[in-house]
Amino acid sequence: MKTTQHQYIDRDSGEIKTEKLFGDAAVRYLYANARENAPALFRALTSSWSSSVLGYLNFDMPFGHRLFGGKSFLDEGEIDLSECLEDPETFTTYRKLFERKIRYWETRPMPDDPYAIVAPSDARVIIGSFRENSYIYLKGKYFEMEDLVGYDKTHWLEKMVDGDFAIFRLTPEKYHYNHVPVSGRVVDIYEIDGGYHSCNPGAVVAEVTPYSKNKRVVTVIDTDVEGGANAGHVIMIEVVALMIGEIKQVYSESQYENPQDIKPGMFLRKGMPKSLFRPGSSTVVLLFEHSRTVFAEDIVHNMRLPGVESRFSKGFDQPLIETDLRARSLIATAWPEYLKRGGHA
Repeated sequence: MKTTQHQYIDRDSGEIKTEKLFGDAAVRYLYANARENAPALFRALTSSWSSSVLGYLNFDMPFGHRLFGGKSFLDEGEIDLSECLEDPETFTTYRKLFERKIRYWETRPMPDDPYAIVAPSDARVIIGSFRENSYIYLKGKYFEMEDLVGYDKTHWLEKMVDGDFAIFRLTPEKYHYNHVPVSGRVVDIYEIDGGYHSCNPGAVVAEVTPYSKNKRVVTVIDTDVEGGANAGHVIMIEVVALMIGEIKQVYSESQYENPQDIKPGMFLRKGMPKSLFRPGSSTVVLLFEHSRTVFAEDIVHNMRLPGVESRFSKGFDQPLIETDLRARSLIATAWPEYLKRGGHA
């Protein structure tokens, strides 16, 4: 049976590109066969222990043949080693490569607008809304908000009623630091336990809501404070995935210097490093309050672009095309500021 390829739009060039799905055959077996025919095996392989073992075998052994394809991974991933702070000769394992630091202040320019909301990661993004009358209504396609945020977090759930969201999917070759998407003060941060499902598009379609089933860290940022983005409360959810065993909070005020754990009361500056995913593929979800932000027009346009073969479109039976973009690039603007600049409600 023919396997559907997965295409996306490159934001910089506007080109339609086909994703190299590393380990795709193994993921398809796990979610198409083991999940149905061997549920005990499926649960074992998506557990913390298995994720750690697979992570070690793929990322901590010296370079050579690995499940992700050995040297071909470096070639096909199109990783730009010239961005790195460290000498690439020191990258003797995949872990060191994945946890690389880059000169983001030079290579990931950020909009000057203080009310701009920026991408937290080098990733492929899909946006959506919880409002049924919204053009980007996707409720229930990727997750239920109560599952994602936590059923006991009623205050934050109420804040996000009829709001919007953006899902950033990091593929294995990406730079794996996450950056702060908005300036504001942390009012809550907590961890929710869960599994280690793959974020491969085929696995997302098969599992339906892996983002709210996986282990994750939830950070709530109040932007309606002095120096903030004026976008209400923004919730940032960092989701682990297969072979990702840890999300390390490493907020830095200057480059990567003096990394700090994130705690309530801290003011976070937009664009600064916030956290590090350990190797593999992973996901960041941003939640926005109703009518507080407006998404960038090109991301909205790309979602419905015809002639693009996406596993998300096929799996969810509607056009859902990702845009590949860079950390710290514009994804949205605070709604009042958008209107001031001539936008229309």
